[in-house]
Amino acid sequence: MQGGHMAVEEPLRLSSVLTSSKSSYLPSLTKLVGTLGPNSRSVETIEACLNAGMSVARFDFSWLDSDYHQETLQNLRLAMKNTKKLCAVMLDTVGPELPVCNQTGKPIELKADDHLTITSDVSKEPSAEFLPVDYCGLSEILKKGDTIFLGQYLFTGSESTSVWLEVLETNGQDVICLIKNTATLEGFILMHVSQVHESLPNLSDKDKQVILEWGSHNNVDLISLSYTRSVEDVRELRAFLETNNLNETQVFAKIETVEGLKHFGEILQEADGIILGRGNLGIDLPPEKVFLFQKSAVYKCNMVGKPVIISRVVDSMTANLRPTRAEATDVANAVLDGADGILLGAETLRGLYPIETIKVVGRICAEAETVCNHSVHFKRISKHVGEPMSHAESVASSAVRAAIKAKAALIVVFTSSGRAARLIAKYRPPVPVFAVVIPRLRSNSLKWTCTGSAQARQLLGVRGVYPILASPNVATSGRSSEESGLKIALDHGKSVGLLKPNDQIVVFQKIADSSVVKIVELQA
Repeated sequence: MQGGHMAVEEPLRLSSVLTSSKSSYLPSLTKLVGTLGPNSRSVETIEACLNAGMSVARFDFSWLDSDYHQETLQNLRLAMKNTKKLCAVMLDTVGPELPVCNQTGKPIELKADDHLTITSDVSKEPSAEFLPVDYCGLSEILKKGDTIFLGQYLFTGSESTSVWLEVLETNGQDVICLIKNTATLEGFILMHVSQVHESLPNLSDKDKQVILEWGSHNNVDLISLSYTRSVEDVRELRAFLETNNLNETQVFAKIETVEGLKHFGEILQEADGIILGRGNLGIDLPPEKVFLFQKSAVYKCNMVGKPVIISRVVDSMTANLRPTRAEATDVANAVLDGADGILLGAETLRGLYPIETIKVVGRICAEAETVCNHSVHFKRISKHVGEPMSHAESVASSAVRAAIKAKAALIVVFTSSGRAARLIAKYRPPVPVFAVVIPRLRSNSLKWTCTGSAQARQLLGVRGVYPILASPNVATSGRSSEESGLKIALDHGKSVGLLKPNDQIVVFQKIADSSVVKIVELQA
């Protein structure tokens, strides 16, 4: 397994544990993705989430309809305007989920060792004896001894709203099961069976409709493709996006089944980023295997320089102000392994403490970053890339090496597509990267368009990168305007307390056909 050891600064002294954590304008280099919903959709709450460190807002379409999410998005835009903070918008597809048909919404109490029949006869009323599911082929692909999981949030099965079932027999369109643990099912109930997901289309008709109507209308920055099983799933979504004029939208493949794990290498090459959906992975995989996949997957993402986001880290904060000790360690280990971001789901969607959760996770990430051995990450990635490096890779790695050697306070990079900033982030610099995104003018036979804002927001999903959208005249006015862009970046760094007189700043920029790395000293 690659990436099995943690890159930690040595020695870790007890004094560093006893010293108070430093507060900063940037909560952490690791990005925080918050899911907006009932407890986190007001303008005031979203403003507090942005100030706490949320840089990507996730919209989960398993919940409610487009009108509801549109209202939430409008609140997000107002919150961004009020706080003067950028935030990327992520649309999370539903994928091949199997909801239990419980139109009444009444709680269903299930007791361990009782029998329960899963049926495709949706005319039956849900009860402790029968649960209807709108999928006619269920009994054909299940056999005695198979496991079915039912739950609202797909936790571990140990809590009171999730249940494990063992298949005893099939009879026509019915599957008779043994209930393994006592639980009360209520609200939106999902059924998880790996074999079923493999036989259903990954991009459902509902997903296509949401992307066409909501995603296209709002020019979403990122799409999380739930239950990604193969590279063909990613290609299908990308082709659908291109057909519907969403060429700039990035695709993050969400890996949450064994099938996706088997094809991880191919998926990684095609996707723009990866989300490790550990909730479902924890059902598909034995518990002792989940950490192995996480470490291996994060390592592979790091080596090719694609962002990787970890989910399901502080489930207990849905109802509590503090994470468990194990959860805090889990967050820190994800950072030390090389994760770009942490995704918060139920914790911010319906949790009681969405703002506090973002703050706490941000502090844990920041603390882990202070002891992370960035030089080890740098050497590991450089060795993997090998020699000779491409021109772009060579210059980007040189910028990070210079920042490490000079103990620079900041890296400033000029970019149009965001690629240069991602290359720098790939080498895991220990300091923030201010990406001055230069708009690019494009034309077709009908009109001129100016790109840049989407590219800037998409960088909010990359570890350590903080975009600044430049004026369009930077693209046309040459070196003097780039110097103006650098001044804007440095002034911003000073205003937020990141820079002080005599600090060293590494600058990556293009001059004519050449890429240049230089070190400048901030004057008093």
